[in-house]
Amino acid sequence: MIRLILWLFFRKEINEMAVIYATLIIKGKKVITDVPEKIREQVKDVLIACDCPELAVEA
Repeated sequence: MIRLILWLFFRKEINEMAVIYATLIIKGKKVITDVPEKIREQVKDVLIACDCPELAVEA
């Protein structure tokens, strides 16, 4: 369901791992610097779409 919502927002394919990492970041289990560089931008997009832009900022 969230994948459909994100696709509607961004009109592009969102990597499943990006959604998983975003979920772990929201739950406090990971931070954005734990995300591999390859999908970090997608994870940031997911976090912003979930109204959590403060979690997308790298320290």
